[in-house]
Amino acid sequence: MKTGVVEQLTPVIRRIVAPNPSAMTGTGTNCYLLGRGGDLILVDPGPLIEDHVTALMAALTGAERISSIVVTHAHLDHSAAAPRLAQITGAPVLAFGAATSGRSAIMERLAAEGLTGGGEGLDLTFQPDRIVQDGDQLSAGDLQVEIIHTPGHLGGHISLGVEDALLSGDHAMGWASSLISPPDGDMRAYMGSLDQLLTRNWQIMLPGHGPEVHEVAQRLRALILHRQSREADILAALGQAPGTPRALAARIYHDTPAALLPAASRNVLAHLIDLTERHLVLSESNCGPNAVFSIP
Repeated sequence: MKTGVVEQLTPVIRRIVAPNPSAMTGTGTNCYLLGRGGDLILVDPGPLIEDHVTALMAALTGAERISSIVVTHAHLDHSAAAPRLAQITGAPVLAFGAATSGRSAIMERLAAEGLTGGGEGLDLTFQPDRIVQDGDQLSAGDLQVEIIHTPGHLGGHISLGVEDALLSGDHAMGWASSLISPPDGDMRAYMGSLDQLLTRNWQIMLPGHGPEVHEVAQRLRALILHRQSREADILAALGQAPGTPRALAARIYHDTPAALLPAASRNVLAHLIDLTERHLVLSESNCGPNAVFSIP
């Protein structure tokens, strides 16, 4: 996968990778153009890097134009270039909402009590021109694109169904599991969204980072099993001794580089909040990152 290069993935989907590789973004943010010519939908314009904006515009051929811009979620590596592309093309920006849209009641409470997200850059300036909801249909010429609300990575995260292809944003990827970082990320919602996606017969999954996935159902089931295994690890660690999310992460993630331990701690916290809601774990305080958790 090379940055700035147009790749034709299906007859109606092209990919351009942004030049923002990192431990969190893999090879960079995948940006997609949907359509057969004429009006196109741009999905996840990516980071605000002028060379990348130029590459996206250069991907258009003939009479093609970007008629709408869809943002799967308001992290800067997906949404920051949206205002610039909207200014250039005149296309409206569509999304489920602003960066904090779609939070559950417990996540709203934790945010009000001072818990902030960690590990990724939340785009707090992001405001779509148009709100989309689960089940909405968008058109790019004769191509129909379905909006699928898939909260978990963010409360307002959406995926898109394009014929038999799933554009999964950061909800499901092949090269890594998603960061679930409360109060922006919600483990219970994440698992429910994976179950929802499994009800469809997808032939290909195109994530927000990394290569395409062809065994889609197998990968979605593997992500569910991974989280269930991590939950079992947390319960086993708590069976030995109470601990904070960071202490538990250090016990569980033996091979994780130190630089990624904060992200691992956030994933553990997401599990602990879910387990607390299910009355399988107790918290001495407000389920925050410094709280001590234990088995009832």
